Amino acid sequence: MRGPNRPEGGDVGRRVARRRTELGLSREQLAERTGMDPGYVAYLEENPAEPSHEALYRLAQALRTSTECLLGAGGDTPPGSAVTAVPAPAGRVLGAEECRSLIAPGGVGRVAFTTAPGAPPTVLPVTYSFWRGAVVFRTEEGGLIARHAPGAMSFEVDRLDGATAEGWSVLVTGRGRPVTDARELADLRADTDVRPWAGGRREAWIRVDEESITGRRVGDRRAPRPRAADTDADSETGTGAQAPGAGREAGGRTG
Repeated sequence: MRGPNRPEGGDVGRRVARRRTELGLSREQLAERTGMDPGYVAYLEENPAEPSHEALYRLAQALRTSTECLLGAGGDTPPGSAVTAVPAPAGRVLGAEECRSLIAPGGVGRVAFTTAPGAPPTVLPVTYSFWRGAVVFRTEEGGLIARHAPGAMSFEVDRLDGATAEGWSVLVTGRGRPVTDARELADLRADTDVRPWAGGRREAWIRVDEESITGRRVGDRRAPRPRAADTDADSETGTGAQAPGAGREAGGRTG
């Protein structure tokens, strides 16, 4: 029986498939990262399924996202507004290379700058790629961001899971500049697939060159070990049929 907070059949699988594609992972690679059977990953992406909390956690960790995002919950509420599982989670500072590794897959982040001395910061969401050691994104020609470049600019991206009080954030501080060189523009378009957050014609490319990069991880624990008790919960579907490979989903790969 579907719980009141469960998404409609297939939604979790579609979100898993979309995020896996964003990261450039095959189903086999995702299965390896999560300890699941590739057949179960395929079934999950293509059919209605209700994976356990543990399975969702492992998927979220492997996909560098949160269980909330995979469930599609809280779309109209800020991350972390729900009661968390850990009242005082531990945290640690991230090194520069770890920060770069976390933001390398791209996605949605926030660009911040001031429009005048003494003015409050302007913070806007953008879809970005991490390209040749810099954050790049597209914006509207003549728009607010484009008018500020070149200029001091910061960029922040995070992945937070309010259900488990775990996540990370990375802040890049540097200078944003418009990309105008024809060769650089051609390489950007060939190497990246940045689709602007707001849609529309946004043909001005901005590059934020790093002067400093800092980050922090909260609730840094490894994914829980598989438990045999999860096998039955993860293998059932709305029709009572067992997913191919689901018997090995929570128990890890067995080959």
